[in-house]
Amino acid sequence: MGERGITDNGGSDAPFVDSHAHIFLQDMPLSSEAWTQIDYGFTAEDLLALMDAHGVHFAVISGLSISGFYNDYMIRALRRHRRLRGTAIVPPETDLYALERMNADGIVGIRLQLARQEQLPDLRGDAYRMLFRRVRDLGWHVHVAIEGPCLRAVLEPLLETGVNIVVDHFGHPDPADPLGCDGQRAMLEAVDRGHTWVKMSGGFRLPGTDAWRTDPDGDIDSIAQLVAGSLLGRVGPDRLLWGSDAPFVGYERRVTYGRVLASFRDWVPDPLMRAEISRTALRLYFS
Repeated sequence: MGERGITDNGGSDAPFVDSHAHIFLQDMPLSSEAWTQIDYGFTAEDLLALMDAHGVHFAVISGLSISGFYNDYMIRALRRHRRLRGTAIVPPETDLYALERMNADGIVGIRLQLARQEQLPDLRGDAYRMLFRRVRDLGWHVHVAIEGPCLRAVLEPLLETGVNIVVDHFGHPDPADPLGCDGQRAMLEAVDRGHTWVKMSGGFRLPGTDAWRTDPDGDIDSIAQLVAGSLLGRVGPDRLLWGSDAPFVGYERRVTYGRVLASFRDWVPDPLMRAEISRTALRLYFS
């Protein structure tokens, strides 16, 4: 599927690509490290109906952290719906043949799900070095999910491999110092070196990974607005992506698809720049 022109969006101001969404069934297995338990389902068809209602054409499904290596439902959805791509959470020992089959099914990267972990794996060890080389050979990317204070320790070994990197949720900056924290510095340094993109997604999560429990009615907008302005000036639209993080697990009561689209317009007021961010997503995920 090639890159589409800006006029192909039917006149809609919505982004072409939602670069970060989730789908799941209520009875999907949970990993032993699951940070929450979901009591409802959000299917691929639910997501596509929501996208259609708001003029969004394509989506990238992020592997569901709470289900660990269970990518089965997502992969079957990708087979049914070619408007979708996905990033899978896989063991580092996953072999070439499994990855090649995933590639044929619409997987475009692996999600390195390291948030809320007490200890990081050895990303320079043999298993991970082999995995990252296979990811690079497939033309995929590594989708990094980790808190900002740990981001440098993850980015440094990844940068050594030359693999494409996508950092989600603005790089999870430190809420106490969103612009000056080491995680943001490490992320910007990685962008400067090439092969790294940043997702403007899940802005409502930036007050902290546990804020949805500890401060459910707190401010969920100001940090994302601040960091978005910095990224626009420092990174530019050719290295930025937008994602909804639908269905907003933990924030279902406060966040809607319409609200995250409005947030994107607030973060990036210039429609031409928003269009360029859409083109960036098309090139990365769908070209």
